[in-house]
Amino acid sequence: MRWNKFLENIQSDLKLFAFILAVLCLYRISFMFIMNGYMEADSGTSDILLANWAGLRLSLKTAGIVMALSVILGTLPQLIFNRLPQRIIGRIRLGIGTLFVFIFSVLFQGRFPYYQEYHMSYGMQILQGLDDDRSAIFVMMIQEYGLIWRSAAAVALTVVLYIALKKILNTKTLEYSIEGCTRLKKALVYVGTLLCCVVYFLFVRFGGAFNYEHSINWENAGITGDAFLNECILDDGQAMYRVRAMHDKMQAGNVSGVEKEHLREYAAILAGHDVNSDNISEYIKRTAEGAKIAKPKHIFIILGETWMQWPLLDKYENLHIADGLKGLIKEDNCYYTPYFMPNGDFTSSAITGMITGLSNVNISVNYQPRSFKEEYPTAIAKPFHDLGYRVDFWYGGIPTWDNINSLAKSQGFDNFYGMPDFNGPKQSIWGTKDEYLFNAIKEHLSAEEPTVHIIMTTTNHPPYNLDLAAEGFDLEREKQETAKMENLENSDEMAVEFGHYWYMDKMATRFVREVSDMYPDSLFVITGDHAVRSNPSRNPSMFEMQSVPFVLYGQGVTKDVLPSDVVGGHTSIMPTLVELIAPKGFEYYSIADSMTHSPKAAFNNACWMTNTMMGAVDNNNTEILFDKTGNAEEENSKAMTIVKAMRTVSWWLLMKGNNINQQ
Repeated sequence: MRWNKFLENIQSDLKLFAFILAVLCLYRISFMFIMNGYMEADSGTSDILLANWAGLRLSLKTAGIVMALSVILGTLPQLIFNRLPQRIIGRIRLGIGTLFVFIFSVLFQGRFPYYQEYHMSYGMQILQGLDDDRSAIFVMMIQEYGLIWRSAAAVALTVVLYIALKKILNTKTLEYSIEGCTRLKKALVYVGTLLCCVVYFLFVRFGGAFNYEHSINWENAGITGDAFLNECILDDGQAMYRVRAMHDKMQAGNVSGVEKEHLREYAAILAGHDVNSDNISEYIKRTAEGAKIAKPKHIFIILGETWMQWPLLDKYENLHIADGLKGLIKEDNCYYTPYFMPNGDFTSSAITGMITGLSNVNISVNYQPRSFKEEYPTAIAKPFHDLGYRVDFWYGGIPTWDNINSLAKSQGFDNFYGMPDFNGPKQSIWGTKDEYLFNAIKEHLSAEEPTVHIIMTTTNHPPYNLDLAAEGFDLEREKQETAKMENLENSDEMAVEFGHYWYMDKMATRFVREVSDMYPDSLFVITGDHAVRSNPSRNPSMFEMQSVPFVLYGQGVTKDVLPSDVVGGHTSIMPTLVELIAPKGFEYYSIADSMTHSPKAAFNNACWMTNTMMGAVDNNNTEILFDKTGNAEEENSKAMTIVKAMRTVSWWLLMKGNNINQQ
């Protein structure tokens, strides 16, 4: 009888649901236990219980999806086609459960290195990786993140859980026969069962509630005061759903700070004066006030791979990994500000922001068709061409990586040089040693033609396989120092990472000094592509995790060439250089204001910064910088006005073009 088979199947579906839910909760608890060092010191048992309770509710949705597939592919077909063998339905259900157990086991293993890298469960970096050099990422995952043994562990977990699931599904189900019952009783049973299914569906759909008002989802799940525990609340299925949802929102322009309906208002904020035009370019047209230093022969913008700023702080001076940059900063012809932010938290967003002049709106500029059809008015090459420079890009890796070479040339760069172009010996899957990159640039320079060079290094990137001893780095001394650092995970491994930072610092600053001797009328900007990766503790501050340095060095530079506490970001570099060297009346286009004008805030995809405070873009978390004082509400309002203006205009230029009325 159909009723008996339906009752048996729906109970088996519920067993599958409970099993998947238990696995998700087990993985959550295991992750919390193994990675507990990332938990805030003041987080207690109540916070842990609260996180697990919220996680349980959220995982109802994930387990519900698995059950729904079992119902759709097994229970319902047999309800319709009564002659389908029960053993086939059982195999389908077991297969669905095993498949998801395998997926969750793989994601569970991958979550450990991912969290260590980005201090979050799966996020937008996943999509960035899909556009990246997949073979290089694959090799890096093997060499640095234990892909082989983690895959083996995932398979082993799957086998064990498969056996357990099979036994659970084979347990007896309850029987309730309605044979011989009256039609009325049968009708009541059917209606009652249907109502129970609807109530159950709502309960699971809303995560332990019955309406949206009281539901839980990935957007409101972070209910503890601990960032680590808040990330643990999301099971890996929900974390991957978050990636998809964020991507869809970004493509539609639903990004924090992007407010398309207020485009004219925010464009006017960037302009700083009244503009009557339907072209965005008229709002971001700027006129140089007149040169403040002599026009340099060569300009170098060095983007150091993972050149985080925290090693410059006095509290980390015993590490001695930033001595080269510190030495430059002490010189009279050098300017430095700590109030500086990258364009994003991965390399591609830094490079695309530098090339196009557009703020990060979490859309891959380097894969947007518009990027290859026309130059953005804010692109860096145009104003430097107008000032008489050739503009080149130098990259220590493969030119085709992440489509960067095509983007640069489409946006006006004269040349793009990668590792094969200067015969750089391969050091790792990401490219050649920084030494070979900088040597190639030195050999390429000429006294005749003025040039601008954007330089992207590669050595300070996993896999960390540089022979540090051969480069002169005292690894044993560094291990002794990292062992003293509180709450630092794998101090010996971090010593190796810090050694690669030291090497980058050494090669870049040596290049600056040598080129300065060759061409004294040169100007250098030194910054990092991002800071996220190497942190001084499991619980870094916003500043330590996000900020990168800004160093301006060269002939004519003084300690007060820019305001002492000026705030800037990657998109500030071009207008700042133009204002320093361009003649009065020179016109150019920029989303960001020049640092000569003391802009009030800078930001990346995660955080904003003023000269007193940092805060999160997506929530109200803030932290004071360098023992300064500031009103969090006022600083947030000031910063978010700039975030919204720059992001809204950047998104429109990227997705719609120059016309404000474009639909």
